[in-house]
Parts: sequence; structure tokens; C-alpha cells
Amino acid sequence: MTTANMLRFLLAGFTVWALAGEGRAEVKIAAPDAFQIVLVDRVEAPPAAVYAAIGRVERWWAPEHTYSGDAANLSLTMEPGGCFCERWKDGAVEHGRAVMLMRDQVVRLSAALGPLQSKAVSGVLTFLLKTDDGGTALTVGYRVNGSSASALDKDAPAVDGVLAAQVQRLKRYVETGRAAP
Repeated sequence: MTTANMLRFLLAGFTVWALAGEGRAEVKIAAPDAFQIVLVDRVEAPPAAVYAAIGRVERWWAPEHTYSGDAANLSLTMEPGGCFCERWKDGAVEHGRAVMLMRDQVVRLSAALGPLQSKAVSGVLTFLLKTDDGGTALTVGYRVNGSSASALDKDAPAVDGVLAAQVQRLKRYVETGRAAP
């Protein structure tokens, strides 16, 4: 499959996400065994800048949503199998692993983030970038699946809030060079 055809395929798969509207975060599905969150926003920078910034996660991820309390301990290796990791003096954690990278178009991680990791669930975090009148239409989707005992419907609102805050920090970082307001 060519890159152009792959991109068309990906865009078709994300059509439902685009319906969420600009600047919105939404829990699309919440059930005991799964949830899906979709965030759609516009970034005032080209897709190349957004793609590069995603790989500099230590510069925009909120420190209060790390195990070490310091976002400088985060890294994301932008290659297939690359680790979204956190390392500090007394520990380390793999938050996720890069499973798809299409320069300036898609970053996809296999990632059961934060407390979801201990629930033995599967999560997929996708950043979809599309040129939009000199900027970037950014769609971030997070799908998590597990057993019905996981009670994921109870986690979805909190995860939605945390992920929405992270996406806003990414947007600010790309547009201003600073993640914090």
C-alpha cells in the first residue's frame, strides 16, 4: 500500500473523530470493558512542527502526571518499537511503545497510561495531523479495552480530563514554546 493510500485509509478511519468539532474533548464510548476518547483541536503551526513536538514529550507533558514528578525524565523514541519511557534515579516505567509513525501525519502508541497499566488493559493513543489552512488539524484518540471487571467506564471521565490537559499543553508548546499557561 502506498503512503498516499495508507493516509486515505487512516483518514477514513478517523472520520468519526473529526465530527467531534474543533477544540473539543469527548468520551465517545464508556463501558465497563472499554472507552474511547476523542480530542479535536487546531494548532497554529504546520504538521511538521506538531509531529516534532510530540517527540519532545518531556517539554510539554505535565509533571504532575509522571511517576517521578519531573517531566524532564520522559522520553519518546520516534521509531517503530520506540519507548515512551520515564527514567529517574530510583525507578523507571514504560508508558507506551511507538507502533506507527508517518512523518507529519500520524503518531500511534500502544499505551496503557498511568493507573490503567495496573489494570492489565490494552490502550492505543493516536495523534492524527492534517494540514489545515496553514496550521494543523490535530485529532487525538485514545481507545482502551480490558475485561468488564476493569470498570473502565468509571475511569473514562478522569482520563478524558488528563488527556485534554496534555493536548492543550502540546498545543501551547508548539504555538508558544511553553507548555504551561
